Amino acid sequence: MSDLFGDSPAPPTRAPENAPLADTLRPAKLDEVIGQEHLTGPDGAIGRMVKAGKLSSMILWGPPGTGKTSIARLLADAVDMHYKAISAVFSGVADLKKAFAEAETIARTGKQTLLFVDEIHRFNRAQQDGFLPFVESGVVTLVGATTENPSFELNAALLSRTQVMVLKRLDDAALSMLLTRAEAVLGRPLPLTDDAHSALISSADGDGRFLLNQAETLFAIQIENPLDPPAMAALLQRRMPVYDKDREGHYNLISALHKSLRGSDPQAALYWMARMLVAGEEPLYVLRRLVRFASEDIGLADPQALVQCLAAKDAYEFLGSPEGEVAIVQACLYLATAPKSNAAYKAQKSAWKIARDTGSLMPPAHILNAPTKLMKDIGYGAGYAYDHDSAEGFSGANYWPDAVTPTQLYAPVERGFERKIIERMQYWDRLRARNAEPDAT
Repeated sequence: MSDLFGDSPAPPTRAPENAPLADTLRPAKLDEVIGQEHLTGPDGAIGRMVKAGKLSSMILWGPPGTGKTSIARLLADAVDMHYKAISAVFSGVADLKKAFAEAETIARTGKQTLLFVDEIHRFNRAQQDGFLPFVESGVVTLVGATTENPSFELNAALLSRTQVMVLKRLDDAALSMLLTRAEAVLGRPLPLTDDAHSALISSADGDGRFLLNQAETLFAIQIENPLDPPAMAALLQRRMPVYDKDREGHYNLISALHKSLRGSDPQAALYWMARMLVAGEEPLYVLRRLVRFASEDIGLADPQALVQCLAAKDAYEFLGSPEGEVAIVQACLYLATAPKSNAAYKAQKSAWKIARDTGSLMPPAHILNAPTKLMKDIGYGAGYAYDHDSAEGFSGANYWPDAVTPTQLYAPVERGFERKIIERMQYWDRLRARNAEPDAT
């Protein structure tokens, strides 16, 4: 890899003989980039810019090992720009000032600078603001690379001056093509059976760099007979899923779990939950989300949903991992297969709104306690109907403030236990209407 802070008019297209396989196989032209044809192809956003000979500042957003750095290096050569690369991991304000000063000097010669910033999300907000005047004036064309969601990690001002290019996770076909190129360059096949070859691709989890590093290890070992999947797994390190509990992947998976539960798909819900737990998510976090789901999306359609989730939490804390995780599975499956209702959740939002809108209105006097003579004298508790004294155990009295029209906040659905609740509420409505008739006694 070239010096991150050194001058580099044009990125090298040939790696030295002792370079890692991933560097040896770096594409020399944009049309050699694998798996990102939707961007680099003739009809892609980057392909069109290159054809026009003019680049806009952009953010390359995608998973690790999908070609972000390769694309940036090739763009400068494709449109004949000076190439400058820095990494937000190793650089600070002084390095940025040096890069901008260098770009201004080069601009006076009539040549533009492509400033590639790897891991751009690692710059803080103030450092990101430092790019703005140089991008606006055209001193640099900024190409930032990030694995994190730019919406969360980059300033709105910087985003408004760049185009976000979304790189795709490399699929099996693209990864297989990488291995084919590696075998062609080294002049021999990987020492793997067909099943092991497929397993190697799966283990890369869409990361081309990781795949080539694993292949390089296999090429370097003298192996008499092709390895099967177990033998290969014993030889190579196991790749953990890409998952950061503070980043977008965390929110993507919990969203997938929540929506699979809401869609009553126990198989998909269990898969997404397993993805989180296998990747190292805290089980109690998952349980908190399940408890929330039980109230938000099931509620009184199945009152046992909340009980199941709280019992799963207790069971997990009692048993620990891994034994306690089956209790989390049980709760997940119960929620996925339970009747759904968001009536309680909607009722909460409606109640909160009307409470904010109506301020501090007093309750009607007849439902106020009157522990003192003064309070009795001014009408507290006067006319209160004690529900248990009626034949039906229901008085039908008004419990709303005098200035507020009674409003339906909770509307149960015709599913699960809420069917029974509807019947009860309809029964009380009939009694209330009867009691409101003029001749009612």
